[in-house]
Amino acid sequence: MGIFHSLNTTASALTAQRLRMDVISSNLANVDTTRSRIVDGEWQPYRRKTVTLEPKGTQFSSMLQMAIGKNRSGDVGNGVRVSRVSEDTETPFKSVYDPSHPDANAQGYVQMPNVDPLREMVNLMSATRSYEANVTVFNANKSMLMKALEIGK
Repeated sequence: MGIFHSLNTTASALTAQRLRMDVISSNLANVDTTRSRIVDGEWQPYRRKTVTLEPKGTQFSSMLQMAIGKNRSGDVGNGVRVSRVSEDTETPFKSVYDPSHPDANAQGYVQMPNVDPLREMVNLMSATRSYEANVTVFNANKSMLMKALEIGK
């Protein structure tokens, strides 16, 4: 474990939370988008996207190095990474009655995106708080490293 290991770990969390905030922002921006892409010749509404995070360093090679005793840094963690950004296919689209809408079907219903603004705002607040906490950790690590450099004076 090097001197910058904790800074790298925190930086990975900052990057992951920033991407999570970007995806949530995209979801909120497309809350009324009824024409996202064409499927079977028909327009489909925007589908909510989700971010999946996983710990870094869980590949087989790092586990093998830890098992044979050559890598001790696995004991403290290696950060986080985004494993995928996927579409929410479980939540159905909302049907809204609006016969004047250009995308309304014969009965007057429009398929709206499966984005719930309240849920997105809660996720955004969670991502923001995680980001802020990691900034605090980063600044504390930086302060400790600066104090360690002052010892040599």
